Amino acid sequence: MAELLGKRQTQELAFLELSALRLADVLPQSFERARIARAGTVIFDLTGVPLFRRLPLAKGRGKVGYADIAVNPVMGEALLGVTSGVNWNQAELREAAQAAARRHRWRFDTIRFVAYSFPKIAAQFLLRGREVGMLELFSWQPVPEQPQERELTEPGNFERWSYVEAAGRSGAARAGRLEERIGLWRETFTPRRLGAIDMARIDRTALSRYVELRPLWETRKLHYTTRDADHSPCFEVRGQETSVWCVGASSQMFLEFWRYEYSQTRIANELGLGTKANPNGLPYNRVGDVPIALEALSSKAMDVVMHTNPSWSLFRGEIRANRPLISFVPGHSRAVAGYYSGLLSMAGMPPFRGLLVYDPWPPNSGAITQWENFDLQTYQYAYTAKLPLV
Repeated sequence: MAELLGKRQTQELAFLELSALRLADVLPQSFERARIARAGTVIFDLTGVPLFRRLPLAKGRGKVGYADIAVNPVMGEALLGVTSGVNWNQAELREAAQAAARRHRWRFDTIRFVAYSFPKIAAQFLLRGREVGMLELFSWQPVPEQPQERELTEPGNFERWSYVEAAGRSGAARAGRLEERIGLWRETFTPRRLGAIDMARIDRTALSRYVELRPLWETRKLHYTTRDADHSPCFEVRGQETSVWCVGASSQMFLEFWRYEYSQTRIANELGLGTKANPNGLPYNRVGDVPIALEALSSKAMDVVMHTNPSWSLFRGEIRANRPLISFVPGHSRAVAGYYSGLLSMAGMPPFRGLLVYDPWPPNSGAITQWENFDLQTYQYAYTAKLPLV
């Protein structure tokens, strides 16, 4: 499938994918009948090609969150993730981006939103098709120019990298997966059936008329103990306090679950991340320092382990054991505090597998993605911890 998906197709996909998650009770009741934006915001790759649309979800005047739906076959999956409780307002962001660019005295005729380090986004400013500068959303810090040479699989903090280039030879296989998924949806939902549905709103009932699904899944979110029935989920998001302290913020969330309360400044000092006035990220040649720092901050009470290329079973097993994880993806780190896995296919498609991700980006606020498509992302490292019992 070489063609990019248009507005109607992405809204159609959003309806099908999100309504399916509602039908399986993956998304909470608050998403039911939420309005799906038709156009949303196109997010581009550094190469200049569109990657996905960010579609705001709303009910009345309230904002439910947003969904990211692929428009480029290289993404390999239709639904990239659903983020709740965050307002995505393209007009306001564009206005703020213009104000920030004026402070740099840039001359430009075009602004576009770019996944400069997926899933992080920046505003790119162009003049006659050539970039004059790029500012990270929300922090409005200039994104450095792309290095001449680097390892595609291990970009550094606050470093540009192209999703399309990183996909490389796997791009064709990914495109095949997305084409197959769209084909299976179209076998179930003919144009006549789709024409009878309001695809502008998430609606589990409308989907259930055509899809037979027995609710069968497994899911869990972290609680204070493994006794889930007598208390609510127990995890809190922390925004990174600088553009490069994602590891510090992820470590802060991780430690707070275990009741170790440290400021990000203190954690950054332990990890060697500089100061707020002069911060730096954690280089990939120092990923092994994270377990040492976390164990030191727990006075050696925690046994912390680093895992390379973590599997689904690792994430699922740790959450089942009521333990959070820190997850490294290219150029970024987040905390993971839950999972969902469908056990039956729908319309002949592989069941959805998602992670509950507590993302420290955007800076100073963070965001909760419920759920991130596990089969889309590249998970490079994960950190787990146990408290040895006597």
